[in-house]
Amino acid sequence: MNRANIRRILSLFHPYRMRLGAVLGLIVFSAGLDIISPFLLKAILDTALPERDDALLTMLVGGMIGIAVVGGVLGVYQTLLSNQVGQRVMHDLRSAVYRHLQRLSLAFFTRTRTGEVQSRIASDIGGVQNVVTSTATSIVSNATTVLASVIAMFVLDWRLAVFSLGLLPFFVILTRRVGAQRKEITTTRQETIADMSSIVQESLSVSGILLGKTMGRSDALAERFQSESARLAELEVRQRMAGRWVMASIGIAFAVMPAAVYWFAGQSWVGSAVSIGTVVAFTTLQTRLFRPIMSLLNVQIDIQTSLALFDRIFEYLDLPVDIRERETPVVLDRTTLRGDVAFEDVCFRYDEERWTLDHVSLTVPAGTTTAIVGETGSGKTTLGYLVARLYDADSGRVTIDGVDVRDLSFESLADAVGVVSQETYLVHATVRENIRFARPEATDEEVETAARAAQIHHVIASLPDGYETVVGERGYRFSGGEKQRMAIARTVLRNPPILVLDEATSALDTETERAVQIALERLSEGRTVIAIAHRLSTVRDAEQIVVLESGRVVERGSHDELVLAGGRYGAMLAGSGELEPA
Repeated sequence: MNRANIRRILSLFHPYRMRLGAVLGLIVFSAGLDIISPFLLKAILDTALPERDDALLTMLVGGMIGIAVVGGVLGVYQTLLSNQVGQRVMHDLRSAVYRHLQRLSLAFFTRTRTGEVQSRIASDIGGVQNVVTSTATSIVSNATTVLASVIAMFVLDWRLAVFSLGLLPFFVILTRRVGAQRKEITTTRQETIADMSSIVQESLSVSGILLGKTMGRSDALAERFQSESARLAELEVRQRMAGRWVMASIGIAFAVMPAAVYWFAGQSWVGSAVSIGTVVAFTTLQTRLFRPIMSLLNVQIDIQTSLALFDRIFEYLDLPVDIRERETPVVLDRTTLRGDVAFEDVCFRYDEERWTLDHVSLTVPAGTTTAIVGETGSGKTTLGYLVARLYDADSGRVTIDGVDVRDLSFESLADAVGVVSQETYLVHATVRENIRFARPEATDEEVETAARAAQIHHVIASLPDGYETVVGERGYRFSGGEKQRMAIARTVLRNPPILVLDEATSALDTETERAVQIALERLSEGRTVIAIAHRLSTVRDAEQIVVLESGRVVERGSHDELVLAGGRYGAMLAGSGELEPA
């Protein structure tokens, strides 16, 4: 990880620096108290006990007990404060990633697996939780304890201190190598988790189960998941075992050090004799030193491991936002909005191979319906998405009442343009909540009025739980036509002056289509409508029909005009068998 990302990690704690400062103050104070105990022990062994000074012994023992009690209380408050800071940082990080993803255009989500996105938010951010919530305070706490202990050891006997601490630099070098190994394994592990999340999301959704069962691929999907799971299990073992022998060797070295100190203190060539109290106090300090040093060595490994996760998190946060709101955007006034829509020499493409829209110019007068027809891949849906600014034109412009949609505020544009698509999405909530999603402050009466306008109220009212019926994942408890009419009710509730109907009835049977078409006609009354049509029978009454071919406008006019012209539209009618081109 580069230094810039390390600075970004540190900046996450900046808003909570006062509370973090209080935590660090408690840590330093606790470490200072804790280091007094070995000196009290030395005084007990070298003075109070040999001299049988009961008053001094009572005072020294009372001091040791008092230090233990105060240290325990301070430890509780330290843990509380550090976890509050850590969890707020985690909250900020999760929210920042989610908000940034919400700002990305539709293009990002069409090329990225949902499981990958879920993995970044849940697994990657969850993986750094321990480092964020406890590492900062752990480093300071352990470093303070180590520093105070080392100073105390030198105060007690510098010879024993030099002998005891000689191996520390070697241990630090070894643990850095272990951390580098674990960082590499962690990167691969998170990629595997993302793959597993994608498999679960794709194959265990209602659509995925239907696909797997009807295609006889359930066993193959299970084997694919089993393969990824086995790979993850192997990586987990590798990660946990990486450097385990190194850490075990360090632990053994620390465990034998007290015995080595006893041996060293008893050697005649050391010089002046070391008192029993000094040796016991020193080994007590040495024992206390083991835990924080091991914690610091392990923290070093945890940090290096977490850096791989932070790299993946910052990779998402650094994704460029290709559709941005102006610093001073235009806000449309609904009371004066006419709803004129115009495409002025618009060009757009998804990749470098070909233009999806090639110099398209057309006008949709306020209060009229313009139908967009053409073969699959001709650019019909893209044209509608440009109005809602799900994408931005590469050149030319799309305007509403003469204002470029790129100059409008997001809120104003969303308020002005409603989209009803063939792919109806209902969230796993009640019917009422799904309809009210368009306008959360809407009353129950307004929700039901919208449902009536969408020709769906009678269906909802006949359910045992009525509007409190939970729709199930993606609305699979309802038919395609019922879901479509709920989506229309949602749009009715929002009441946008401009509508984009994206092949809203193409997947329905004739009878259901008729019911939905009635709902759409009511929804379209008095609005500017851009109807992207698959079935030509649905566009006969449109004031204007625009025929797209390979991203270009090849014909435009009313139904009768285009039939008489005998061009591309007439050929499409004849080929569809839906209407006679008379």
